[in-house]
Amino acid sequence: MTNSFNFLIATAITLFLVFITVTIHYEVLRLISEIIPKLKMQPRVRILVVIYGAFFAHTIEVWVFACAYYLLSTHLEMGAFHGLGTTDFFDFVYFSVVVYTSVGFGDILPQGHLRLIAGVEGLAGLLMIGWSASFTYLMMEKLWLDHRKPPKK
Repeated sequence: MTNSFNFLIATAITLFLVFITVTIHYEVLRLISEIIPKLKMQPRVRILVVIYGAFFAHTIEVWVFACAYYLLSTHLEMGAFHGLGTTDFFDFVYFSVVVYTSVGFGDILPQGHLRLIAGVEGLAGLLMIGWSASFTYLMMEKLWLDHRKPPKK
């Protein structure tokens, strides 16, 4: 019974993490789309704002998952990590980056119900990276025309 209950808890936490991740991503991209038209600077700088803004969103999302891994493994005993070691918080950040980006080095492995969260983080990361790529394309399509010089009269 305890194992089933812990799995349900891990599932609820996973759904919450996905909700937070999507919300962060949506709000950052929404903010970027509101700011870009108001910026009175060169088009290339506005494009860099898009890229750095998306990168910022991904960074926050990775840290959210890292905090969850840290709390769930050290305080709630929902699982553990094995491999090269998870001696401090930054090992959890490293693991989260590897999972989020689907690099999957395999030097740190989740055990227990943390495996569910790690699997879903990979899927969430893939979706958020795709969303950022699509958003960047749309913004580039709008901003790219600003690179043209006005026709001479």
